[in-house]
Amino acid sequence: MLLNAPLIFGPQVCASLSEGAGASREWLVPDGVGGYAMGTVSGLRTRRYHALLAIADSALTERHVALAALDATLTLPSGAKVQLYTHEWSSGAIAPNGHAYLELFELLDGLPRWRWRVGDVVLERELAMAHGQSSLGVVHRLISAPGPVKLSLAAMCTWRDAHGERRADGPPLSVANVADGVVVEDAYRLAGPGWTAGGEWHLDAYTRAEAERGLNPAEDLWHAGSFSATLDIGQALEVSAWSGDLGERPPPAEIIVAAARDRAHKLITGADPADSVAASLALAADAFIVDTANGPDVVSGYPWFNAYLGDTMTAYEGLFLDTGRVADGAALLQARVTAAIEAADAGLLHDPVDGPLWLVHAVERHVTRTGDTDLAAALADPLTDLLLRHVGLGPATRPAPREQKPDVARSALAAMLQTPTQALMPITPATRQAPVLLVGDSDGLLRHDSDRNALTWMNARLNGVAVTPRTGKPVEVNALWVNALAGLLSLLRASGRENADLAKTHDTALASFQRRFIAPDGWLYDVVDAPPALYPLGGGTHHDDASLRPNQLLAFSLPHAPLRAEATPRPVRAAGSALLTPMGVRSLAPGEFGYMGTHRGNRIVRDAAYHQGVVWPWLIGPYLDACIAAGLPTDGVLTGLESHLGEWGLGSVSETAEGDAPHAATGCPFSARSVAELNRIRHRL
Repeated sequence: MLLNAPLIFGPQVCASLSEGAGASREWLVPDGVGGYAMGTVSGLRTRRYHALLAIADSALTERHVALAALDATLTLPSGAKVQLYTHEWSSGAIAPNGHAYLELFELLDGLPRWRWRVGDVVLERELAMAHGQSSLGVVHRLISAPGPVKLSLAAMCTWRDAHGERRADGPPLSVANVADGVVVEDAYRLAGPGWTAGGEWHLDAYTRAEAERGLNPAEDLWHAGSFSATLDIGQALEVSAWSGDLGERPPPAEIIVAAARDRAHKLITGADPADSVAASLALAADAFIVDTANGPDVVSGYPWFNAYLGDTMTAYEGLFLDTGRVADGAALLQARVTAAIEAADAGLLHDPVDGPLWLVHAVERHVTRTGDTDLAAALADPLTDLLLRHVGLGPATRPAPREQKPDVARSALAAMLQTPTQALMPITPATRQAPVLLVGDSDGLLRHDSDRNALTWMNARLNGVAVTPRTGKPVEVNALWVNALAGLLSLLRASGRENADLAKTHDTALASFQRRFIAPDGWLYDVVDAPPALYPLGGGTHHDDASLRPNQLLAFSLPHAPLRAEATPRPVRAAGSALLTPMGVRSLAPGEFGYMGTHRGNRIVRDAAYHQGVVWPWLIGPYLDACIAAGLPTDGVLTGLESHLGEWGLGSVSETAEGDAPHAATGCPFSARSVAELNRIRHRL
């Protein structure tokens, strides 16, 4: 069996711009340092993020779009010119229609390849990034022709934040022509044969996906110039684009492509896949693992996410342990523990609040699965200190040095944590002794205060107000709390120690969880001891929310889960009946108040639905773990997600999908958690 099977699309897909065809299927080639090349099968740029060169900064906190496109034009032996590229414009026009000449798109070894046919002339394009640096190689090769063919490539450039646009009426683009190409904004360079300088704006390029998301869909692109060459059969025109040291030319594009294929083969071999899906997931997982100045880290998703502690640690097993990257994983864990402690010292809160709980889980899974007792000995005490401080049981948080300005402290720690500054909340003097998570009452459970900004993983906000606030004692936070306490005890034992106080804290929380969270409806409460609700339940001094959500799955799926699924299988069955879809698990059952089955429109509408019925593929891992624990059948559950690898973000898994059939993929097309959990649970089944 060919493990590294290609994804191949013919003209019915790649030569069509209709929904579900070539303009809706995206490819991604990461550079290993947070940047990427990304676009669609048809070649149409449908997102503001689509580019042949997008560059990340060293702290992984922002990206810039650089080279938007290389627009190819053939001059045939007859003298006729044929434009092979495609753009959409704000006027509604799609011009030119070069996608109509596509006869093949292939994704092999994670790298895209296109073939255009114009009668008896066939041109091929393939591209790759040099791993570990922002360096692109693009190769155009003439496959078939009755005689020499001239190829011209127009470089369409910009330099802007990946989340924005650049217009011609703004600051002029700084461009310096050099012998074999151009330097743009002193930020990146293009090089190749037959360079002819350009110098004009192409106005109102339109990105339909941004319009659908309620964002500004228009931008202007600068034609910096064109590369050209006359090709015989078998000859190639190569173009390089890179940032960093602009005076040092990277290897030829063909070398970069060959090196990327060789690296992909080694990754697949190292992962030891059992089938072609496992091979695809090994490559997909690699896309999210990046090298930074602080060691390895994880991009939560492409094209718009950066790195977040909770996402990284949720994805840890599937990205590192199930792909044979144990050493990289250990380095990541050590760096993250250190950074999290430094953040706590500086008075910064994690948002969402479950990040440190997932961090303990990841470290414990690493030690359990690898037998690395040295790592257990090194991290057990720091993790214990971090976790207890996180929930208000440890020493008071130490303020940042007086001479250091708060914004400087936040920026530096964001870089260390590889986390955007908006995900680190400052603790004011008034709240320094009152963490957002704290052990409440005498039951040993964690109480969450969503009014203080930091939220659970259900973290969507509208105008600063939580869409799914979950103030009180959320079920998954407390399942993670019980699991983390048991995990810390396991780490201590692995290093030959015990902690009686920690064991007592665990036993109290465990007993309270088992007594408090089982609801009469046949599943678990999503939140207990919440503020009284006006509607639909209302009344009383507090509210136990019995909404059927997937959060309860963690109470059965975690390695130190507070409930035994074999003794209490009804909640798992209820989740399967109401929440399970071919794309993963819904965030709210369709019969519940507030359910939203679609996930499209402007940001307000999308954020309102984000955790109100939207499907999350990553939850398939906890669901199947719970099924295994309960002795419930698992056959065929992954069929839809495995098929999805060729549907949207090619070779990968989307962040979310709509709750209503046909469960169209939404959100980020390449999601670390989704890939990781599909990979992890396939290894377990």
